[in-house]
Amino acid sequence: MDLVIEGLLAVLIPANFLFLTVGVFTGILFGALPGLTATMGLALLIPLTFTMNPTAGLIMLAGIYVGAMYGDAIPAILINTPGSPAAIATTFDGFPLAQKGMAQHGLVAAAFASAYGSLVANIVLITAAPPLAVFSLKFGPPEYFWLGVFGLTIIASLSSGSMIKGFLAGAVGLLLSAVGMSPIGGDVRMTFGFPQLQAGIELIVALIGFFCLPEILSNVVGKRRATYAKDLVTPTLSVIGEVIVSLLKKPVLMLRSSAIGTIVGFAPGAGGNIASMVSYNEAARWDSNPEEFGKGTIKGVAASEAANSAMAPGSLIPLLTLGIPGSPPAAVILGALMLHGMRPGAELFTTYANVTYAFMMALLVAAFLVTFIGSFGSFLFSRIINIPSRFLAPAIIFMTVLGSYSIRNNMLDVWIMFFFGLVGFISNKLKFHPAPIVLGLILGPFVEEGLVKSMLTGKAAGGILPYMVFRPISLVLIGLSLMSILWPFFAQWRSNRRQNRTAGSGRGESQCD
Repeated sequence: MDLVIEGLLAVLIPANFLFLTVGVFTGILFGALPGLTATMGLALLIPLTFTMNPTAGLIMLAGIYVGAMYGDAIPAILINTPGSPAAIATTFDGFPLAQKGMAQHGLVAAAFASAYGSLVANIVLITAAPPLAVFSLKFGPPEYFWLGVFGLTIIASLSSGSMIKGFLAGAVGLLLSAVGMSPIGGDVRMTFGFPQLQAGIELIVALIGFFCLPEILSNVVGKRRATYAKDLVTPTLSVIGEVIVSLLKKPVLMLRSSAIGTIVGFAPGAGGNIASMVSYNEAARWDSNPEEFGKGTIKGVAASEAANSAMAPGSLIPLLTLGIPGSPPAAVILGALMLHGMRPGAELFTTYANVTYAFMMALLVAAFLVTFIGSFGSFLFSRIINIPSRFLAPAIIFMTVLGSYSIRNNMLDVWIMFFFGLVGFISNKLKFHPAPIVLGLILGPFVEEGLVKSMLTGKAAGGILPYMVFRPISLVLIGLSLMSILWPFFAQWRSNRRQNRTAGSGRGESQCD
């Protein structure tokens, strides 16, 4: 506790607190602009920390990381464009809220949920990092394979209209994930003569194409509406308190989402995109009114953002204790630690304990800053979609082109983005939701790499099936996958039974009359 208090006092020094605030603002900016992710923001600003003392430099990087985890929700809610893959699930309810004139509700929910998830994960990071880091080492190829399979079973829940269409869309996503070089053998697949495709399809490009452009084509160009949203947004101060109180009354939802984000975070390489999708799926599964999800509810936004932001401190657990980054931004922070002469492991918690605990407390304080900036910034952010569509639509298209090009400085990515936009527009007309396509694109490499490595290691270990199945974490993930697949059928059976009871009681009342 002495080190925790010392770290907190170091963060609250005026100069360090200023660096933290600047970092949070910068992170929100990088998260809000499609193509400028937290990883890019951290990588670009690491050189600024060379001339700073390690404590101040790491405090600023902590602010950027936490701010970016919230910033990606802003375009997801306002224009249906995830600022990063981790905000895909935020679009499911965030954009419908904006279309109903409730963009401020979504933005405040995202800010508070981000802070809540970050707070829970930071408490875990400060109190239980070493044993959780040891547990993270138990994730091998079979566990990553089953984690990918479990993620794919979410398609069953996302396919509310037609499960067949959902799994067809997921298969298309898996096919797209195979474009480029094989992660194990190095074989070049489906590049169609374009050397640029050897690195595969960039995920941000696919997100912009499948989520943003179809909305511009259908809602703005097709229906020729005066504004991007159906109803104008009128932000008020009372919305902030209303949303926060509403989410505080749902402790199970918030704690479950934060726990999912933390657990997925310390599984090295899993990332916030898996955490947010799994959290959203579980929120809809266990809610008493699951039909509200996907139509505009703050519960969906909160579930996604709490897990997304909890993933950030969670990914630092294996980094600080074992030197294994749990996410791409954590890998950049590892580079910053090494540049300042600090090696992960016991040394961080002994020789450099004052710097390490200041960094961890900076993550904690940054969460409160995100709540403050996000809640009161919602007055400004939410008014963006009140701008007439003849001005807003061209600006959005310009940002999508800039974001698609800036990732790899590759014009082919821009054309791929436009192609996916056209495919997404047509698929929306045919009632194919883009989420399963993107989910397949995200999880395809996890499944393929985990399967191939498991088969190779299993052969050497004396049996593929025992190696892949009869491991504790694998058995848990297999059970969760089976439950996730069968849940929609159980939910449908329960719904039909409830309807039959209602119909039966109605007939009984009419006979009594």
